[in-house]
Amino acid sequence: MTDEPTGFLYPFIEAEERDAPALLADLAASARGKIADSEALRATTVQRSGATLRAAGEAMAHRFRHGGRLFTFGNGGSATDAEGTAELFRAPPAGRTLPALSLVDDLAVLTALANDVGYELVFSRQLIAHGRAGDIAIGFSTSGNSPNLVRAFEEADRRGLLTVGFAGYDGGAMARCDAVHHCLVARSDSVHRVQETQDALVLALWSVVHESLDGELDAEVVT
Repeated sequence: MTDEPTGFLYPFIEAEERDAPALLADLAASARGKIADSEALRATTVQRSGATLRAAGEAMAHRFRHGGRLFTFGNGGSATDAEGTAELFRAPPAGRTLPALSLVDDLAVLTALANDVGYELVFSRQLIAHGRAGDIAIGFSTSGNSPNLVRAFEEADRRGLLTVGFAGYDGGAMARCDAVHHCLVARSDSVHRVQETQDALVLALWSVVHESLDGELDAEVVT
């Protein structure tokens, strides 16, 4: 097997491979298998998480309705999920725009905090500066064990923010943290499948928020 650092993704590719049709067939089969695994995990996770999605989405809608703002954060690939989630709420393809900020967007602030006070505080310090009671904090971690996310959730809880966590594996420290009010877990040990499933959970959560906001608006019109 090849010594390439990505060799674990396609263990059937040998350095001396010369049978191109067979190799292409193996690659296609591998891709189909990953797609099937991803689809199955997304479907089962969204279904299993229905009650949590509903509770979190309705709580978020209530806060947005009363002037709350959304703050998102994460590390590495989860940082891009945080950015994408903030963008989805701030500039959605349909529906109303909602105030949202990703705490990984400002590189000057992020690197200054990491250098001056420590990386474990890069998100909690930003919440101290920006967050207020009635706001919302959403954090992403594939393992659920990122210390800076736990610190951020604890700070958010102390300040009266609603907290929603997205984790993988068994949920890790995030699932056991009382400061995380709603925890959505993609139960897989594959980082790729976890992040794909978290994307599906974010879309489901966004849909619940908008359904709830529309429902509250209709109720106000009726009364």
